[in-house]
Order: sequence, then structure tokens, then C-alpha cells
Amino acid sequence: MDFGERLQSLGKRVRAAEADVEAAAVESREQIGKRVDQAQADLDRSVDATRQHAEEAAARGRSKWEQIKADAAAKREDVKARINKRTRELDAKAAARDADWTEEDAAEAISFAEWALDNAQLAILDAIDARTYADERATLAGL
Repeated sequence: MDFGERLQSLGKRVRAAEADVEAAAVESREQIGKRVDQAQADLDRSVDATRQHAEEAAARGRSKWEQIKADAAAKREDVKARINKRTRELDAKAAARDADWTEEDAAEAISFAEWALDNAQLAILDAIDARTYADERATLAGL
């Protein structure tokens, strides 16, 4: 498995997300809405893929990672529902509370991403160590 390639791909996605956030900070609400719609479509595709992977994993026993991804997909669905609800809200106080909640949710999502990256790094290093050990054992056994 090429972990380096997957990490590079993840890095590209992080840089793209940074660019979107920076651009959205100075855009009109209509432009931001278009970005939200595109991001939601991307997430929907990710959710579908995650569900498919989760169903496949269920057939052979769910792994922790598949469960985390399924939980994240459910969280994204909750965020989508809140976004739809927010568009119907007219009360300024409710909008301010909703903005506070979404900022906290964004901060939590970043924290989760940081945790996931740390977990991925540890898992990759563990996998490399396990493969190295297995290769050493095979060499010693003459395989």
C-alpha cells in the first residue's frame, strides 16, 4: 500500500479546503451558498461511498475505522439538516445562536481531522513496522 501517495492526496485536499475557506471569507452570501451546495454534493458522494464501504465491512465484520467513517457520515447528514433548517430561520437571535453552533462544529471537525491524521500516522507507522518485521522473519526462515 502506498501510504505516501495517500497522504499527498490528503494534503492536496487540505490545501483545496484552505483555499475555499479563504475565498469564501470575502464572497457574497449567494457565492457562499454555491460553495456550500458544491461541498454538500461532494459530501453526499462521500457519504454514499462510506455507506457502501460500511455495508461491505459489515459483511466481514465492522472495523473501528469503518465505524468512525459511518459516524462521520451521520454527522455530515446532521450538518446538512441544520443547514437546511438555518435557511428557513428568520429570527436574528436564532441565526446568531446557529452561527455560534456552526463555528463550534467547524472547530470540532478540525479537531477530529487532527485526531484522525494523528491516528492515521500511527497506523501507517505500525503497518510499516509490522511489514518490516514480517519480512525479517521470512528472511530468517528462508522463505
